[in-house]
Amino acid sequence: MRDFIAAAEAAADAAGAVIRPLFRSRLLVEAKGDASPVTEADKGAERTIRALLAERFPDHGILGEEYGPTAAEAEYVWVVDPIDGTRAFVTGRPIFGTLVGLMHRGRPVLGLIDQPATGERWIGVAGEPLRFRGPLGGTPGSRPCARLAEAELSCTSPDMFTPDEAPRFERVRQAARRVTWGGDCYGFGLLALGLVDAVVESDLKPWDWVALAPVVEAAGGRLTDWQGQPLRLDGPGQVIAVGDPALLPEIVALLAG
Repeated sequence: MRDFIAAAEAAADAAGAVIRPLFRSRLLVEAKGDASPVTEADKGAERTIRALLAERFPDHGILGEEYGPTAAEAEYVWVVDPIDGTRAFVTGRPIFGTLVGLMHRGRPVLGLIDQPATGERWIGVAGEPLRFRGPLGGTPGSRPCARLAEAELSCTSPDMFTPDEAPRFERVRQAARRVTWGGDCYGFGLLALGLVDAVVESDLKPWDWVALAPVVEAAGGRLTDWQGQPLRLDGPGQVIAVGDPALLPEIVALLAG
């Protein structure tokens, strides 16, 4: 696992070197098919990550947001999102992140969240405590919070929910102490530092959540689907993250109605 961690960190370092010079610069933004913004930073960073991982582990697969799957049937598959939170990136807000995850036979075993503008980095490995470093401070590990009425809830945007999902999420929002909007992967990082208690989102693709699962779980939390079950690569991307596993049943019940 040490070699895998070193590779994930090297990939994040290399991606950051591509991303930082473009952050808060005037970028040409083109529209992808789903109308989300994509910049040369996304594409250049993913090309850099892919080249580094392919050189170190030529028998591993890679799945990325910008360039799709390569050898997806391999025993080990890296799952990367060069800029998770592109809208934050193009509007100059440092709450985006680079995600590097590793799956072994379909199960996430390593996850890294890197914020290249602030220098914060979270590393989660299955069966090991969370590692975190950054100049802004923070203590790795989630905090106890067994009741939604006492919980800080985070969600990237209410627009991510379908008409069927929106009222289900609204039940969770109304039961929570308060909700904070925006954040993408950064919200999950804050949960892993005990500053957020729950994140509920939808329509996440594998490159959005594979790296997050080991980080959240290494912090003592849980990352599941809306039924409280392990996430699947072919699932709808409905995600619950909780810092305190005791909080999960209440959220699942509210989402189920």
